[in-house]
Order: sequence, then structure tokens, then C-alpha cells
Amino acid sequence: MVFTCTVLRARRDFDKYWKRRRIFQLSAHFEGRKRNCYSVAVRYVHRALAYTTNSRKLKKKAVRRRWIDRIHAGAAEFGSTYEALITGLGRCHISLNHQTLSNLAVWEPRTFKSLVHLSSARLRLEPPEQRGLNNLGSVPSGVLIRGMLK
Repeated sequence: MVFTCTVLRARRDFDKYWKRRRIFQLSAHFEGRKRNCYSVAVRYVHRALAYTTNSRKLKKKAVRRRWIDRIHAGAAEFGSTYEALITGLGRCHISLNHQTLSNLAVWEPRTFKSLVHLSSARLRLEPPEQRGLNNLGSVPSGVLIRGMLK
């Protein structure tokens, strides 16, 4: 490629400067040649970015696992299991996600206790041949439902 004027050449060097500067900014917390030498810094920056991408997925899995552990511990505290709680809430048409259930288990134990008792009562009331049907039957004592608020 032939440069006919100095402006184009300066522009090319200018882009090269910013490309290197970006790599050096990303490698600012490294030590030794990984920080100062461009050819070494590029490899370590790409490697660090790959680890960062994978870590975002692992973080989501870890947070969800923590929610499930908290729900499991809260259900065990009130004499139920995680599976029974989730199944019972599903059959009662109570749609709360894992994060909300986890927060209730930690910060609102009385509310969580009522949910555990409601779900376990629902599972007890259903005869084995009618599992999966939507009959609520009687409401356990100490639990408020929408129909009682009128």
C-alpha cells in the first residue's frame, strides 16, 4: 500500500496507538511483562476475558444453587422438603420464583412457614388417584386466602 500523504499514515499509527492502549488498560492490574509488553499482554488479556465470560455463567449457577439451599433449609426447619414445597406450591397455583422464596425463607420466616404449611396441606389433602387435579379442598388453619378477605 502506498501512502500519498502523511495524513493517512498518521491515521494508521493513531489507530494502532488506541488499540495498544486498550490492551494496556485491560492489563493494568497484571504484574511484570504481562502488564508492560504488548505481545505478552495481548495473550493474557484474551485469556482473562475468556475466564470472565465463563465466570458470568458460573456465577448465575452459584446464585441459583444458593437460593435452592436456602429454600431447602427453610423447608426443613418447618418439617418439609424442597421438592414437596415446590410441588405443593405449584398445585396451589402459587407462582413464586426461587429468589423470592429464598428471600422469604431468610427475611420473612413466618410468611415462609405459612407457605410451607399450605403446600404440605395441599399434598396431604389430595388422594393419590387425583394427583394433578386442581381441587383445593379445605384450607389449613392459620392460613389466609383471598376468599376470606371479603
